[in-house]
Amino acid sequence: MDHTEHSDRPTDVERFTFTTDGPWQVHREDLTWARGLPVLRHSVRRQVPTLTSRRRLPPLPRLAVVAGRLGAALVPWALRDRRAGGSRSVAGLSRRLRVAAERLGPTYIKLGQIISSGEGLFPAELVEEFKLCRDKVRPEPWDQVRRVVEEDLGRPIEAVFSSFDPTPIAAASIAQVHAATLRTGEDVVVKVQRPTIRQRVEQDLRVMSWIAPLLVGRIPVAALANPPALVELFAETITEELDFRLEAENMLDVAEVFALLDQRGFVIARPHPDLVTRRVLTMERLRGFEFDDLDALQSAGIDTEAVIRTGMAGFTEGCIVHGIFHGDLHGGNLFVLDDGRIALLDFGITARMTELERSAFLRLMLCGATGDIPGQIAAFRDLGALPADTDVDDVIRSLGLDQAPVDPTSLDQEQLVGEIQRITKELLGMGARLPKILMLYVKNLVFLDGAIARLAPDLDLVGEISNLSVRLVTVHGARFAADLGIQVDGFTVDTSAIKAGLGVVDDDSDTLTYRELQARRDMIRRRLESRR
Repeated sequence: MDHTEHSDRPTDVERFTFTTDGPWQVHREDLTWARGLPVLRHSVRRQVPTLTSRRRLPPLPRLAVVAGRLGAALVPWALRDRRAGGSRSVAGLSRRLRVAAERLGPTYIKLGQIISSGEGLFPAELVEEFKLCRDKVRPEPWDQVRRVVEEDLGRPIEAVFSSFDPTPIAAASIAQVHAATLRTGEDVVVKVQRPTIRQRVEQDLRVMSWIAPLLVGRIPVAALANPPALVELFAETITEELDFRLEAENMLDVAEVFALLDQRGFVIARPHPDLVTRRVLTMERLRGFEFDDLDALQSAGIDTEAVIRTGMAGFTEGCIVHGIFHGDLHGGNLFVLDDGRIALLDFGITARMTELERSAFLRLMLCGATGDIPGQIAAFRDLGALPADTDVDDVIRSLGLDQAPVDPTSLDQEQLVGEIQRITKELLGMGARLPKILMLYVKNLVFLDGAIARLAPDLDLVGEISNLSVRLVTVHGARFAADLGIQVDGFTVDTSAIKAGLGVVDDDSDTLTYRELQARRDMIRRRLESRR
């Protein structure tokens, strides 16, 4: 219903996917804290090469601490676990690195949290280990929290809040979140940055950049995200997280994009019009069900398959139409409201594509749906996953993509391991790398994969991807044609290409549920583990 029928409806919900009964309204043009943010964002990004360039000497005191912790992890591994080889070697190293990260403090824990979301990008043993350090950072003392809030807001905490819980709701590596109530009566959450985290991050990035090249080829946990590249990716994400004004702008941008796309199945919390600074972010408080609490969702009568469809559609459409998406989806960063809408939290890591990247990403999606392999390789190249002068035909020949696809379940242990090793070697020889945009996208796909397993295991993946592809072309076809310089009138989905992309070849069925796909993955995993 429109605004004329409901005069009490906040006008900002027309522009943003906010709650309809918000505690205040956001008028973007009036936000004093938002002035000059494009310049600030550009300035922050320009700092990354400086922070990650390898100097003759990094901060020596911090280097000594980091080297000591890493040495304590790597030496026992080299003397014991490494000799055992296989999964025991990787598992032992992963455990020792996780312990070292926890002892080194918030910056390294943050790096570990990023790795913990990288299933499929890093060895499973490393991912599982670093999941153990997620959200287990010791909170700052209350007097330090009070000092940051009062310094940034410029007044005593009692002058702004009638109550402020000293015990945080959550404590993460960069900041911690407290429940509070404004003196005007609104319930809010307040994100407060750790007081010395900026200096520590800058020191640690310089140390990481100095150490990373020494680890290349020496530890079996890198794959395409080799240590120097991983440090660069980490720097790109964490530097923007250190200014909460940028995070608040991310919240507004994503909420505005969802509104433009009419993706009203998502809700973003309103940042406060006045109480946002570099180190303090005040926002309205939202409440709901944990995303993976299947029993609670079903008891509340929420259609969990509809929740998954909302997540898939909103995530994909935001990427390819506007080039922006939440870059760190995991169970702690979203929940489900009692009406089935998805509330997104924590926008510190938000992916923003250039027009070239968005165009490449759009081609990647469309070519994937139609089975256009050369188009997919070219899109990967333009996203930065391959050098700019890469010959597409040469990649296709080297990887065997000009041959009939092979179902991985038809390979025995030796063939499967050999094929993985061959492809990895070929990619490394081509100079393949994992660019930030692609890493964040894959991380989110991994999260959605797990969410489907939990909330909608009988969802027909082929049907959902086909329907989503057709809808995108139907709704945005004119824009896609203008962006790519091609006609999409004759666009048709190739379901066999979708299934091949999921690793399914020798199957004539037009459907594929997640449960069926997982059974195939389990078979492949067992073969690989047996080979180890």
